[in-house]
Amino acid sequence: MTNKTQTPQKIYLKDYTPPSYAVEKVDLDIRLFDDHAIVGARLHMTRAHAGKLELFGRDLTLKSICLNGRELSVEDYQVDEEGLTILEAPDSALIETWVQISPQTNTTLEGLYQAGTGDELMFVTQCEPEGFRKIAFFPDRPDVLTEYTTRLEAPKRFGTLLANGNLIESGEVDEDRHYTIWHDPTKKPSYLFAAVIANLEVMQDSYTTMEGREVLLEIYADAQDIDKCHVGMQALKDAMKWDEDNYGRAYDLDRYMIVATGQFNMGAMENKGLNIFNTSCVLSSPETTTDERSFHVKSVIAHEYFHNWTGNRITCRDWFQLCLKEGFTVFRDQSFSGDFRSKAVQRIEDVSLLRSAQFAEDAGSLAHPVRPESFVEINNFYTMTIYEKGAEIVRMIANFLGKDKFRQGSDEYFARYDGQAVTVEDFLSALSVADARVMDFLPWYRQPGTPVVSGSYHVQGDKVSVKLAQKTRHVPNYDAPIALPIPVDTAIFDSATGEMLASQMLLLTKDSDVFEFDGIELSDGAHPVVSILRNFSAPVKSDFDYTDEDLARLVAFETEGFNRWQALQTLVNRWLFGTSKEADLIVDVIQKAVDALIDSDPMLAARLFDLPSQKELAMAYDENYDPAFVKARRDELYQLIADGLSADAKRWYHRLPMQAYEDTPDARGRRLLRNVLLDLRLTANDNDVKDDAYQQYEQASCMSERLGALTAMINHNLDQKDNYVHDFYEKFSHEDLVIDAWFSAQAMSDHTSVKHIAALMQRKDYDWNTPNRVRTTLGALAAKPVQLWTAEGLDLYLSAVERLDSTNPLLAARLLSALARWYTLTPDHKAMAKQKLTELSAKATSKNVLEFLENMQTVS
Repeated sequence: MTNKTQTPQKIYLKDYTPPSYAVEKVDLDIRLFDDHAIVGARLHMTRAHAGKLELFGRDLTLKSICLNGRELSVEDYQVDEEGLTILEAPDSALIETWVQISPQTNTTLEGLYQAGTGDELMFVTQCEPEGFRKIAFFPDRPDVLTEYTTRLEAPKRFGTLLANGNLIESGEVDEDRHYTIWHDPTKKPSYLFAAVIANLEVMQDSYTTMEGREVLLEIYADAQDIDKCHVGMQALKDAMKWDEDNYGRAYDLDRYMIVATGQFNMGAMENKGLNIFNTSCVLSSPETTTDERSFHVKSVIAHEYFHNWTGNRITCRDWFQLCLKEGFTVFRDQSFSGDFRSKAVQRIEDVSLLRSAQFAEDAGSLAHPVRPESFVEINNFYTMTIYEKGAEIVRMIANFLGKDKFRQGSDEYFARYDGQAVTVEDFLSALSVADARVMDFLPWYRQPGTPVVSGSYHVQGDKVSVKLAQKTRHVPNYDAPIALPIPVDTAIFDSATGEMLASQMLLLTKDSDVFEFDGIELSDGAHPVVSILRNFSAPVKSDFDYTDEDLARLVAFETEGFNRWQALQTLVNRWLFGTSKEADLIVDVIQKAVDALIDSDPMLAARLFDLPSQKELAMAYDENYDPAFVKARRDELYQLIADGLSADAKRWYHRLPMQAYEDTPDARGRRLLRNVLLDLRLTANDNDVKDDAYQQYEQASCMSERLGALTAMINHNLDQKDNYVHDFYEKFSHEDLVIDAWFSAQAMSDHTSVKHIAALMQRKDYDWNTPNRVRTTLGALAAKPVQLWTAEGLDLYLSAVERLDSTNPLLAARLLSALARWYTLTPDHKAMAKQKLTELSAKATSKNVLEFLENMQTVS
């Protein structure tokens, strides 16, 4: 599908060579003017290895260049669209360059760019992975670490001038301009550089580390949003304390800053000491933020803080090692989040995301190893495989080692590699001090695809033999898969009493193996119920030989909340795919489980109503996937559950009256369960549920209750829906993030057509330069396969990708990932999708989009 003349060049891990020159320190001078910026860079460089002195640079207008105080002529260097090379460079070189850039017209949201307009105008940087080369000529690679001193100069209307590190000087240039100078004593790669030029309010607090360092904490936001920073500030302090308690890691600078901006491709960025955040990941208040997003704020705040050690002080040698920092840090933020809510629900959320998004990558044409072997555009590899599967590999190792040994290994990692740029092998080597077998997990980083673990058991006397086997599909263009080490946390229960009789972490290292449990004493007439992959101990699919009745037993008496949910999910999947007709059993299991949990863990009770997403269900098809059939089957089961639990749902709903707002796990769980039950009652057409929906909206104490009611009205097309949609908009029209939710709630509904989504995208308040707003509609369309895989749906979706290809190629490419399994559709849909992707291939120009299309072609 891709025009071969446009195919960009691949970069390979095997071709890595160390940098020719080290940068001892760099002095930056960034001067902002009305229609451009001038950037000076003084690089103190020394030869480290053989090779040329090469500096990356993109979209830079070179004004002057000096070497050791001598201005160079054009014969002394070569310059092209990707950088410059100094032809006769000495071993010790002071390189001074001045360039002109145009952040005001930079729509890619990389480098230094303009975000917002009017009173909310600001200039921010995004340098990961290769954005720094859009600011200055520099050896912009993660294994070049240096010490930064940064001077920022701008008109005084921009009262906020921030950069990494500690503020060492500020003052006036003249009556219209001022400056600040920042010094970061910690050596860092260029991707961690950050600068902000804006006019923001600040919320301040402090934290005293376990080493006695007093740290100034600051969150910067627009004046209207500063009161929404309290949740983020508390989360930051909680994260700092948690990292000290669990990993012995203290913060190392005198100041920690967070800046919120609405125009940001990422969720947030861990720039050393100056984190830049998408507003959706830092702003929170009960009136404007749902419980789900508020907790997400806490998790992301923690994630970026944890990067200070796992990503900043120890960084990646090259971008192929991206999983090194992201996988370990995601594992850490998941662990943190589990300590601040129901651990079972946190694990359910982790796994749900993995299955719906990462398993889809592994099952499609975009499958790649956790550590890729090659790439064209590294931005395309900020994927669920890197982040979520990367985290699961770290979790497997932690499960295998146990808490104390994993802490021993992580302590060794921090001690051994602090201040260095390292590899996955270095990480595993450090953990191996606790157990040499950790190195056996290296193939997990090299092999794409999701293993399937199957199993059965056999009883002989008081011995239970558990047979396990593994198989991974062969991904094209990669070596044949090999057996991986898979920790399988296993327990055996008595079918009659529910007593746990044994538990053990098994390690499956072969294609198949048998594990013996001795001394299993069952009650009279009972049989063992084997529960495998407890707490999802490995990122695999499972196919164990359960009866439906034993799955129901696990829902009732498993001590791991995740496995209660998992057993029910297995029952649901069996019905959806026709291997079971026990819908009544599903209804009965849910009814008993919710009755048991509604008071003790309402959040877990709410998750028992989960049905696999349409995207997750689609992965069961390697061909002839019919989105309409899959959706109809899913809707049928949901209707059966709603009808079967109609009276119970009404009873449960009224046991959960709205109360004054509290931010506790129990209160969040009650609100979530109430919203789930409201939707269930509307599905069953309960006779007075419409009034309950209107009442919940009108009497809501917080956004979770209000948006939950509005979403239910939209999804069920209630007769007063339009009035409430209008009322919601009028109430919150000045709150961008709330209006994002307003767009999304409408676009997600089955009652919202592709034509209606297109109309939403034509509104004046639909800002194509704000990724959050774009994702509200296109993300919703991607989640509705029945509409997406039509000519009308693909035309709308791909026209948006084409538009973004020239303005924000990173976002454009990420949107394409939703189409990666086009080849599994029914023949007519498949042919249509291929044609439309081929048409896009002829028009696309960015490396980001072209690489995605090239990879998607491999299955055509």
